[in-house]
Amino acid sequence: MQKGQISVQTENIFPIIKQFLYSDQEIFLRELISNATDATTKLKTLSSKGIFKGELGDLTIDVIIDEEQKTLTIRDRGIGMTSDEVERFLNQVAFSSAQEFLEKYKAESIIGHFGLGFYSAFMVADKVEVITKSYQDGAEAAVWTCEGDPEYTLDTHDKSTRGTDIVLHISDDAKEYLEEGRIQGLLDKYCKFLPIEIKFGTKTETIYEGEGEDQESKEVEVDNIINNPHPAWKKQPNDLTDEDYQNFYRELYPFGQPPLFWIHLNIDYPFNLTGILYFPKLNNSLEVQKNKIQLYSNQVYVTDDVKEIVPEFLTLLHGVIDSPDIPLNVSRSYLQSDRNVKKITGYITKKVAEKLHDLFKNDREDFESKWKDLGVFVKYGMISDEKFNDKAQKFALLKNTKDEFATIEDYKEKIKDNQTDKHNKLVMIYSNNTAEHDSFINSATNYGYDVLEFDNIIDNHFMQHLEMKLGDVTFVRVDSDTVDNLVQKDEERESVLSEKEQEKIEELFKTAVSAKSSMAQVSVKALTPNDQPVVITRPEFMRRMKEMQALQGMGADAFPDSFNVVVNSNHPLIAEKLVKMRSAEKKDEFVGHLYNLALLNQGMLKGADLTSFINKSIEFLK
Repeated sequence: MQKGQISVQTENIFPIIKQFLYSDQEIFLRELISNATDATTKLKTLSSKGIFKGELGDLTIDVIIDEEQKTLTIRDRGIGMTSDEVERFLNQVAFSSAQEFLEKYKAESIIGHFGLGFYSAFMVADKVEVITKSYQDGAEAAVWTCEGDPEYTLDTHDKSTRGTDIVLHISDDAKEYLEEGRIQGLLDKYCKFLPIEIKFGTKTETIYEGEGEDQESKEVEVDNIINNPHPAWKKQPNDLTDEDYQNFYRELYPFGQPPLFWIHLNIDYPFNLTGILYFPKLNNSLEVQKNKIQLYSNQVYVTDDVKEIVPEFLTLLHGVIDSPDIPLNVSRSYLQSDRNVKKITGYITKKVAEKLHDLFKNDREDFESKWKDLGVFVKYGMISDEKFNDKAQKFALLKNTKDEFATIEDYKEKIKDNQTDKHNKLVMIYSNNTAEHDSFINSATNYGYDVLEFDNIIDNHFMQHLEMKLGDVTFVRVDSDTVDNLVQKDEERESVLSEKEQEKIEELFKTAVSAKSSMAQVSVKALTPNDQPVVITRPEFMRRMKEMQALQGMGADAFPDSFNVVVNSNHPLIAEKLVKMRSAEKKDEFVGHLYNLALLNQGMLKGADLTSFINKSIEFLK
């Protein structure tokens, strides 16, 4: 029997490992099973090349709990190791100090790296045994034992089968890793799609024998194979049907709604990347669960925090990305920004934009039917990613209140004759609540204007993005001004009332309005007789500032809730009825009623004022 010390100068690396890796303690199982998978894959490669001429046999990796012995064993039937290889891989960890070990751990990809990844076992084990026998003819089995310090023993063993058993003697502070449920959860998380079958005990399944009335159910014990070794993303797109893609989505998200569509990523130059990204149903909302894209390295789960390689807007997607070329510090499972990562980011963005453009070109009607979900995603992408914005100009849609769709350029062409203001800017009129703005929308459409529907939380940002990017457009909400002034032109309508009559009306309304609000501005204006007698408008700039402030989670007090009260001097109720009234009391009551109607139209009449208005209306009808 050989005794020795692991080649680490002056310092004991084991406390460093435990301290450094503590927050990611559970990754020990991923590392050890990844090593087992790597050893098995290498054997298959040697066999395919004719170097290994023996029978491959059963290559299943076993994960075994022995509660009585307090051990957790990972058993593979891969290439195994000779005593010399054990020396090389496990003992001669050629670092000058624990600090250097730490730096190497930080910098390298550990997955599949037997020397480094193996040491994560000591985060949960007081003692680790490696019992191994090489595939090579005549190789003698060996057992390596270490109790969490630089001393180890290396001896011969009577193991007769090819492969390696890693036996972890679980420490008292890590007893959770002797619980079946805990290990099953980790296997499901990290090993769900590893390329070699992984068995964790057995499970009970119900089978049915016979047919019709004679059919009987029977419970049988079967191997508990926890992984799918051939996931959809590793197959060629031509070999997959729509049903295959949908089934794989259900495998990833058993309780999710079916996806809208998907993109299969498959590239081997200048980097290796495969994966499938699904477009979920966003239901016109940004309130979705992010961290739904899973990152794998050669089918080994790494993380669901992919913001370093996927642009922010693409984190709304679901699915899988698998790339061995992404530099990983898997001890902390984070991604390092480098040139390769930036190339991958650009590639994914490009593929997503191309897919959307193809869908738009090939079946525009279907694309429009999905816009309620897609619109949130596309707008978010245009705001946050310059390259995506440029590509999306071809397929981003604007929808009006008549449910008609147009691309941005087509819409600009559509409104240029009727909605160009005195500054030569195209005025895009919109509503963010078509039910509340119904009367304003009717007035605008009667005036010959087209009204867009912008009713998502992201639209506030999107409008400002388009104003900045396009330069020749401005957005105004349909209730931000009187209909004749939504598109500001050098035109003025004449009032049927004299200036003196208008001044008297203005005073009447100022008195009524000031009694309820100090933030309202009253003006008398000549609109058409068909427009409302009193219109309340909200200045675009102040309202936008208030909405932006609310979006950022700030208080609503910095910008006052100001609004304009515009009295239509050409409406018959003003020009004929109000002007001719003699009783001051009647005039005040009439003005108050018209003002309340305008407030009601904007959803601003509430509480006691609303109750009083309803009661007076009922009295009037009696």
